[in-house]
Amino acid sequence: MQQLTEIRWHARAGQGAVTAAKVVAETALSADQYMQAMPEYGPERMGAPIKAFTRISDQPIDIHCNIENPNVVIVLDDTLLDVVDVAEGITSDGVLILNTCTPAAVVKKALGLPDSVKVACVDASGIALDTIKRDIPNTPIVGAFMKAAPGIIDLETFKGLLAKNLGKKFGQEMIDANHAAVDRAYEEVTVA
Repeated sequence: MQQLTEIRWHARAGQGAVTAAKVVAETALSADQYMQAMPEYGPERMGAPIKAFTRISDQPIDIHCNIENPNVVIVLDDTLLDVVDVAEGITSDGVLILNTCTPAAVVKKALGLPDSVKVACVDASGIALDTIKRDIPNTPIVGAFMKAAPGIIDLETFKGLLAKNLGKKFGQEMIDANHAAVDRAYEEVTVA
């Protein structure tokens, strides 16, 4: 793992990006890493574009600002591509992970990204609808993230924390459905 990994999340309010950013950070913390997770939104309504940020490091993190040059960009809604420059500032060796049915190579070309930037695509919404019966793509997109950007967080540790967090509000059926969503996205993500 790099000394500092910065992740910027793009989503619409209600898609679970803030929750996903926090659980990814908690996963890093449970592996004795340092972490930060923070949202950026105001009094927006459901469906408005939002950002969230996660930092993970093996050293203490001394910066406390939004992420301008992310190593990883995660986009939970492909309609944001027409509204927000999601790839703005991505590092030259970065990874962009997108919830879409569009092939990764097509997305990479449409965004004009260099070959050194990896693009990963998965139908996280479709997976969420099939497994948890709701269009909340945050859990499956994290499964895709772990496959497309390996070594940042551990799959089994994430699933354990997910079960713990979901267990506070939901039963075992919802936990199992979310675990299935993570596993399925991990297997189905395509990378260009």
